[in-house]
Amino acid sequence: MSTAREQPIFSTRAHVFQIDPATKRNWIPAGKHALTVSYFYDATRNVYRIISIGGAKAIINSTVTPNMTFTKTSQKFGQWADSRANTVYGLGFASEQHLTQFAEKFQEVKEAARLAKEKSQDGGELTSPALGLSTHQVPPNPLVSANGPPSDEKLFRSQSAEAPGPAERERLKKMLSEGSVGEVQWEAEFFALQDSNNKLASALREANAAAAQWRQQLEAQRAEAERLRQRVAELEAQAATEATQVCEEGTGQSLEQLESLVQTKDQGLETRNVELEHQLRVTEQSLEEARAEREQARAEVARAAQLLDVRLFELSELREGLARLAEGAP
Repeated sequence: MSTAREQPIFSTRAHVFQIDPATKRNWIPAGKHALTVSYFYDATRNVYRIISIGGAKAIINSTVTPNMTFTKTSQKFGQWADSRANTVYGLGFASEQHLTQFAEKFQEVKEAARLAKEKSQDGGELTSPALGLSTHQVPPNPLVSANGPPSDEKLFRSQSAEAPGPAERERLKKMLSEGSVGEVQWEAEFFALQDSNNKLASALREANAAAAQWRQQLEAQRAEAERLRQRVAELEAQAATEATQVCEEGTGQSLEQLESLVQTKDQGLETRNVELEHQLRVTEQSLEEARAEREQARAEVARAAQLLDVRLFELSELREGLARLAEGAP
């Protein structure tokens, strides 16, 4: 909440959103209607804040710091992150001009906050930094008025402030119809991406199962190879024992046969191990590719969800405007 020591230096109207703290992806609207959003300067503490009041509570209470950045994500929507409040704020405006004015004022306030911080660190005297900002508050526009913030209805009126004629009503109806079609298309694309993500998740589970199976087979083959090596060692020991009981020729022939048998088995086992290791590498590579595709699909789903939120916001804004026009029509 603002106090008596704070003075507003700029006010506008916008639909206020906050990022969902659970998903960190989706926007949560603060209400159905636009709210007054103001920049305040606290001369006592020499700080700048962005404040918006909804009912009896502060929807936005964000202290502007030099490291903050306001980002335009569409022609009528912008956002900034507040690390102190541990959230991201989003504002939807009635026009691109209103968004531009707010963004320019954000940059001015950010620069003023930087200068104030530097002078406070130097111990110098700061001469009313809010005065330089307030001089830019006066330009005539429907967002700033000496009689207080405008109503929601003013945000949807034309520059001449005249009631729209039949042609204007037809144009808005057409825009609303096209917006509904666009909304369906965005929803279809969103669900298509979700379906693709589900398919990738299923493929990843299958790849994991296949990799586990290959690992089991490889371990079984390695165990069998070790068993055969132990058997060969036993046979060699047995042959050595029997060598004292037979003649040199017979013993030489038995050892040669044994060595030939061992060599043949070793070659077969080595070939099988090479094949299994190759299959394991191929399976692990396929698994990594499936994981990468899944992460990419997740990113696309998140981007589509954010774009869908913005489109839905613009459509709801258009519906409100059309409803007001319908109420004012004879």
